[in-house]
Amino acid sequence: MQVHDVDLRLLRIFVAIVECGGLSAAESRLNIGRSTISSHLSDLEVRLGLKLCKRGRSGFELTESGRVTYQASLELLQQCEAFASTVASSKQQLSGRVTIAIIDTLVSDPRCGVARAIASLKARSNNIQFDINVCEAREVETSVVNGRSLAGIGVSRHHLRGLDYEPLHNETNYLYCGVGHPLFDCDPGASQKLLQNAEVITSNYTRDKESRNDDLNYQNSATAYHDEGIAHLILSGKFIGYLPEHYASYWVDKGLFRAILPEKYSYQIPVVLITSKNNSATPLAKALIKEIKRCHGVE
Repeated sequence: MQVHDVDLRLLRIFVAIVECGGLSAAESRLNIGRSTISSHLSDLEVRLGLKLCKRGRSGFELTESGRVTYQASLELLQQCEAFASTVASSKQQLSGRVTIAIIDTLVSDPRCGVARAIASLKARSNNIQFDINVCEAREVETSVVNGRSLAGIGVSRHHLRGLDYEPLHNETNYLYCGVGHPLFDCDPGASQKLLQNAEVITSNYTRDKESRNDDLNYQNSATAYHDEGIAHLILSGKFIGYLPEHYASYWVDKGLFRAILPEKYSYQIPVVLITSKNNSATPLAKALIKEIKRCHGVE
């Protein structure tokens, strides 16, 4: 089949559906309703003559044809972006889509230079489109690996093959409790005993579980997958949990959070720039990487 602009749009929608894990989950990313997304997916299936997925009460699941189409879509969309960037570079212009995957709450860290990098690129060209995807740490790497993002900013102890990791700065995480929790007003001497019965928030998104090694009692009575979820639970006064210092400082300054024995319950994790060894050669990707490094003081 010949590929037209409408097909590229449908393929981008299909990729978003797959990466979000379903039609409903893709609504916020695409900013369109579920019924419209479903209609676009049906249109794509008609265009291709393939059944791409199973959807219904049992959930969302790709067919074998859908898996093949998803991988081919990633390659095609990546080639389109590279083509646009290369043609623009021949005119001595930066043009195309800047896609960045980033972990949540980094916007509250004054050391984060993403905004400054965006401003610098925007000042150089009005032909750049920006796409920022805030996601879990593992999804940052996945987004760069599959070519959906030109760069990622996140945390990682176990580096994936095919990716480059450039340390930007270290992030300090402390263990916090909120107003109303028994640990909030107790003296340091009594904290250790109370910690034995404290309910600790578990999270698949915790920046670096291996670094904690804190021997706390994780009872799985509260779970959160993003820092904002952890903050809500701490604010309830019923749970304790780890948060980045720069993010928690908002509530600390208001007297709503308190770090628990910070000299003992803390850990550091490097925040890194993640790029692909294979997809970083275009002029736009090079410019993005250079600006992110410069704005973080990394040369």
